[in-house]
Amino acid sequence: MDPRRRQELTRYGAPAAFLAAVTIAVILIKAGLNGGSGSTTTVEALPTTSTATKPTTTKLVLTGPQAGTTTTATETTTPGAVYYIVESGDTLGSIAEKYSTTVDELITLNPGIDPTALHIGQKIRVK
Repeated sequence: MDPRRRQELTRYGAPAAFLAAVTIAVILIKAGLNGGSGSTTTVEALPTTSTATKPTTTKLVLTGPQAGTTTTATETTTPGAVYYIVESGDTLGSIAEKYSTTVDELITLNPGIDPTALHIGQKIRVK
């Protein structure tokens, strides 16, 4: 190979190889942060279909020192509430931004959630 051809390959080949290596590294890191999935799934908010408050009664039977006692809990649904299913990488801030609300409002609507520990698939109320 003549020296001029070799110099040309070195001049253009080295930066091209570097860019290719950086691109591959970025793709691998991004795939690792997304849990290795090659595709992105978008889940829209799920509106509730009930039109009235519907109480549900649940019986809890306790064991141990309180055995034999029964506690009744009531669960209600709010008409017109909108829910969101948490996806990989979501934070309360990003969810609040999607629904034009604030993190404080999301915490108020979901008093039982831990803002620092959202779980993929977790259903939270956004409106």
